[in-house]
Amino acid sequence: MITKKVNNVQDAIQGIESGMTIMFGGFGLCGIPENTIAALVNTSISDLTCISNNAGVDDFGLGLLLQKKQIKKMISSYVGENAEFERQMLSGELEVELTPQGSLAERCRAAQVGIPAFFTPAGYGTEVAEGKEVREFNGKMHIMEQAFKADFAIVKAWKGDEAGNLIFKGTARNFNACMAGAGKITIAEVEELVPVGTLDPNQIHIPGIMVQRIFQGEKFEKRIEQRTVRQRA
Repeated sequence: MITKKVNNVQDAIQGIESGMTIMFGGFGLCGIPENTIAALVNTSISDLTCISNNAGVDDFGLGLLLQKKQIKKMISSYVGENAEFERQMLSGELEVELTPQGSLAERCRAAQVGIPAFFTPAGYGTEVAEGKEVREFNGKMHIMEQAFKADFAIVKAWKGDEAGNLIFKGTARNFNACMAGAGKITIAEVEELVPVGTLDPNQIHIPGIMVQRIFQGEKFEKRIEQRTVRQRA
């Protein structure tokens, strides 16, 4: 039986080098591969291009890589919770490519399934369309978006088995599902790693063929970016 299991996060990140392009799953702080991010923070790797829905917050997620100036460029759809990100962007220290959220997801999915490019109306007539091919379909203008090219895709799942099959829980399915298999190498950190044959095949979201390395994380925080509660009447 093929096994994708590695002993720990340090083994999982072997081969990641400065200057690479990396996808990070998650939406806000939900479903982010926090153990892998923390391991990268403890290295000297720099000049990364990061593809992620968000840039984390100042003291968590990709915000930790930003603090150490390990990120050269962010490709994201939402970056509103990180003061250090804002400072680096406005000072010119950080390259930023803002992408409509649907286009971001589809560029990941296109890479996952081997589609080189696609046309979408999202972003036409805005800065997003600058330098991109434009075509008309059914009387509506569309811009061409290319699939991402990433060296690594790093995702987080609720459960996985040693063959790399993954199950996501709730909204942690978000960008993790379309990023798995979208990089040359996919690393999956899971909350629970089980033997092959344990998972119900009908519940598996991502088959193991899309994953090259899998490990069980040691620590997971349940962070909330902004807690909003209703005042009692």
